[in-house]
Amino acid sequence: MSMGAMPAQAGIQASQPDDPRPTLFIADLHLTPERPKAVALFQRFLDEIATRSAALYILGDFFESWVGDDDLDLPFHRDIAMRLRRLVDGGVPAFFMVGNRDFLAGPALARATGWTQLPDPTVIDLHGHPTLLSHGDAYCTDDLAYQAFRRQVRDAHWQAGFLAKPIDERRSVASAIRAQSEQAKAEKRPDIMDVNPQAIHAAFAQAGVTRMIHGHTHRPARHTERVHGVERERWVLADWYETGGYLACTPAGCRAEVLD
Repeated sequence: MSMGAMPAQAGIQASQPDDPRPTLFIADLHLTPERPKAVALFQRFLDEIATRSAALYILGDFFESWVGDDDLDLPFHRDIAMRLRRLVDGGVPAFFMVGNRDFLAGPALARATGWTQLPDPTVIDLHGHPTLLSHGDAYCTDDLAYQAFRRQVRDAHWQAGFLAKPIDERRSVASAIRAQSEQAKAEKRPDIMDVNPQAIHAAFAQAGVTRMIHGHTHRPARHTERVHGVERERWVLADWYETGGYLACTPAGCRAEVLD
């Protein structure tokens, strides 16, 4: 989505304004069989925390990679989808927004998990507080090479051509792209891979909100931004490489929590 695109209004109320249960936000789990600790943390999160929440939002990069909904043929992917489906069937609604690793997630995965897929960006009503949600990569506008890649792989014609390839070929391509990405990141200045302040201010102004939640940068923090004379807060979600992290929002505000 281009920086000039208006954020979608989800048409849902994330939670009732007076609901004391927290609404939870996670991103950048990068789930894969090669990282069993993250998988175990996610199961603990589902069992001990998410079941007592008003709703769960996953803001991208849930899986390490997703090459199309026929990726559900992998037992690992089916198992993760079933775990999330149990949460939804238990009465906790789940919402998902694609990231840069799982942008090919489609309707079959949505049916398997039970989540509702949201466009990036989206504004939701969070306990009576309009809040802008995004994966966050669209705001890293200083990384010109990445933005060019992002435009390419989000193009409908490119995706149709890629999905027409045999799944083994798609998995090989995805693996090669990840390796190239890691090499490229090692050669870039860290600030280039972070969000651009002007892009963040433009997103706040365009959405007309005072709170934003996103992931992607793997730099968890709460930032305050003054846009057009109004102080606004921006929460960056934690990744799940070393520990698990989530944001819990209630009518009283938001707080970042760590799973270890």
